[in-house]
Amino acid sequence: MPIVTIQVTREGTVPERHAVSAEEKAALIKGVSELLLQVLNKPLESTYVVIEEIDLDNWGWGGLPTAEYRRQRAAG
Repeated sequence: MPIVTIQVTREGTVPERHAVSAEEKAALIKGVSELLLQVLNKPLESTYVVIEEIDLDNWGWGGLPTAEYRRQRAAG
C-alpha cells in the first residue's frame, strides 16, 4: 500500500489566490495514483495520497524565512 505525501506551499499562482485549488489537488491525486499504477503496478484503490499545504511562515531557504529571502533577492 503506497502512501505518497506531496508538500506544496500555500501560495496561489496569481496574487489573488492563496492556496491550491480543489481541482488542482484532485489532479495531483489522480496523476500520482496513475503513475504508481503504471510504474509499480500498484492498484489505484491501494494508493493513498496526502497533500500538505505549508504556510509561507513555515519554510525558508538560504538561512532565512522565505519572505525575508525574497525581499533581499528583490533588493539585490
